[in-house]
Amino acid sequence: MLVKIKNLGPGLLFAGAAIGVSHLVQSTRAGADFGLGLLWALLLIHLFKYPFFQFGPRYATATGESLLDGYKKLGKGVLETYFILNLATMFTIQTAVTIVTAGIASVLFGDFISVKIWTIIILLICLSLLIIGKYKLLDRLMKIIIITLTISTIAAVSIALFNSTNTVSFKQVLPENAIEIAFLIAFMGWMPAPLDVAVWQSLWAIEKNKETNQYNTKSALFDFNIGYLGTIVLGVGFVLLGTLVMFHSGETFSSSAGIFSAQLINMYTTNLGEWAHITIGIAAFTTMFSTTLTTLDASPRAMAKTTELLFNKPTKFNYMLWIVLLFIGTIAIFFFLASEMGLLIKIATILSFITAPFYAIINYKLICSKHTPKAWHPSKQLHILSWLGIAFLIGFSIWYLTTL
Repeated sequence: MLVKIKNLGPGLLFAGAAIGVSHLVQSTRAGADFGLGLLWALLLIHLFKYPFFQFGPRYATATGESLLDGYKKLGKGVLETYFILNLATMFTIQTAVTIVTAGIASVLFGDFISVKIWTIIILLICLSLLIIGKYKLLDRLMKIIIITLTISTIAAVSIALFNSTNTVSFKQVLPENAIEIAFLIAFMGWMPAPLDVAVWQSLWAIEKNKETNQYNTKSALFDFNIGYLGTIVLGVGFVLLGTLVMFHSGETFSSSAGIFSAQLINMYTTNLGEWAHITIGIAAFTTMFSTTLTTLDASPRAMAKTTELLFNKPTKFNYMLWIVLLFIGTIAIFFFLASEMGLLIKIATILSFITAPFYAIINYKLICSKHTPKAWHPSKQLHILSWLGIAFLIGFSIWYLTTL
């Protein structure tokens, strides 16, 4: 058991990347607008995305190479498509998660400096941690962050349940109008994360194996399942918080990062008491800081590997180049679009959902191909779940596109 705990790492990094905007913003809003009515969507999307996320660490530890190496084996066009999609979304995603983190920092630690300055400070802290500590520090730091996040969220949900006098309805609802359908797609787009995060985890799995040399496929799957279960539990937790505190409150959220964060924390404080300011504040900040840190590492790591494979020019400075580009691009986008946080998140989440079938199909094709050892091909049950997942993702994407 001690070895299993020691080998936890990429699965927790997955949880750190996943438990962010999808949980704090989208899940809370789902609870505020629909009560527990969208629990079916949360649980269903976790079920149908599971195989395609799991194939990341499965392939990496079974073959010793990342999903990106596998994409190239499927055809250079597959890797080029990934490069274009990632380039189109990485700056928006990083900006969206950093804006929310900065807004919460401003509320929690004081607004004596602006959200813009908080954004630069947070990015500089994350950049310093990644450049100085590299993967090893990221791995260790994430264990502390995830434990803090889990404890503070469970405490907040427990106290909210104890203090609540309202009857909670478990009646499930299916959104009907265009606005509600758009929210549902956005909610599922990043729940628990975009499917390309499987690529990140395959890269983290390789780094973890370099560090311990004991991170085999069995330990990788155990690690992933722990992280994935955590995203489900905390997703339900944030929906519950939104339901208990905000459902039928009549409040509407601002699209400005600072105002949204203040609304979120102040609403909990008003309804639950002063204890909520710190507890919810810590849960919210650790949620978003973990996402900011992991995405700032993962996107440059993925782009560095992709360019290396596309141009056959490995260089140790490639990662540094991409992380600096992402840092500068995020600040540039933020200064021009800071007031449009809601729009940024909506664009990023919807784009993530409609590209999900692409990642689902290529991940499934790769794990079933000759490039993966037969011993680690999916089981019959996982095959069936993969087929259902692909059909579900394609069906929902078509449904969304036809309701625009």
